[in-house]
Amino acid sequence: MTNKKDLRVIKTQNLLYNTLIELMRDNTFESIKVSDICDKAMINRSTFYDHYQDKYELLMDYIKTLESSFLEELDKNKNIVNTKEFYIEMIKLIIDYIDEKRDVYYSILINNRNSIIIDILLNVITKDVNKRIGNVDTNKTRIPSDFISNFYIGSVAGICASWIRDNKTYSKEEITKYLEILIPDNLANKN
Repeated sequence: MTNKKDLRVIKTQNLLYNTLIELMRDNTFESIKVSDICDKAMINRSTFYDHYQDKYELLMDYIKTLESSFLEELDKNKNIVNTKEFYIEMIKLIIDYIDEKRDVYYSILINNRNSIIIDILLNVITKDVNKRIGNVDTNKTRIPSDFISNFYIGSVAGICASWIRDNKTYSKEEITKYLEILIPDNLANKN
């Protein structure tokens, strides 16, 4: 019986997530009411309130779900030790992930001029980069690890956000080619 209940909860949460994203395609998050979500999802308000206190809690729960799946995707970038390969592979993984969920990210970023998507990108990329940058010998670089981390995090998030916003101005192949030119082979200074 517990599995059925869990399955119903999961189905309801997914329905609410999808409904919220559908509504955000045409409306700002601030203008969406719980009643709009319930009407579109064809559920009672009491069902909504069984799961969430308000639309903000629904959005935060969905963001946590996106972040979690995003982190899982970045974990595929484990076996690369070269800085250039790491960041190029990271951006490929991010772009592929975003491309799969393009409607979601586009709806949130374009119609809702706030920083939710940038925050998701920054949070996930920061966790991944900081986890890996801890292994870099900063004595060789003479650059503090937090500075290195922030530099690359800003670059990766900026590229990904503009790729979503500008509706794929550059292909994934072009982005990879440009990054191969811009990113050094490793973090160690030659001096």
